[in-house]
Amino acid sequence: MLKGINKIISPELLCVLDKMGHGDEIILSDGNFPGEAIGAGSGAVVLRSDGTGVPELLSAILELFPLDAYDNNVFLMDKTETDRDLKVEIWDTYRDIVSKHTDKEPVFLERFEFYERAKKAYSIVVTGEGAIYANVILKKGVVK
Repeated sequence: MLKGINKIISPELLCVLDKMGHGDEIILSDGNFPGEAIGAGSGAVVLRSDGTGVPELLSAILELFPLDAYDNNVFLMDKTETDRDLKVEIWDTYRDIVSKHTDKEPVFLERFEFYERAKKAYSIVVTGEGAIYANVILKKGVVK
């Protein structure tokens, strides 16, 4: 065990976060996201965090993880046309968490654009998050 590391960050996830370089991206996905399929096709490291929701994991990771300061650094999966009237309350939670670590607003990506970007991610962490459209991409920056 280590001091100061949130217990929801597994040793495997800690290793992945450390190995990632500037510009590498990690997906924190809800339980519906096809992380295993995308990871198998892309070579991304796929981790499971089934007992965790995305907000808790996002908060814990951002205590350790520098976001890119030079480019967009947080991306959210946007709703599809059929769900345009759906209120996605978890996005407000993400904005609150992310605002403590960057002055940049999250960028919304259309669903299939999000999937394409996910195919280039370094890692995908599939959580037990039950909210829909709860998928986040984080772009790593440098430690100054």
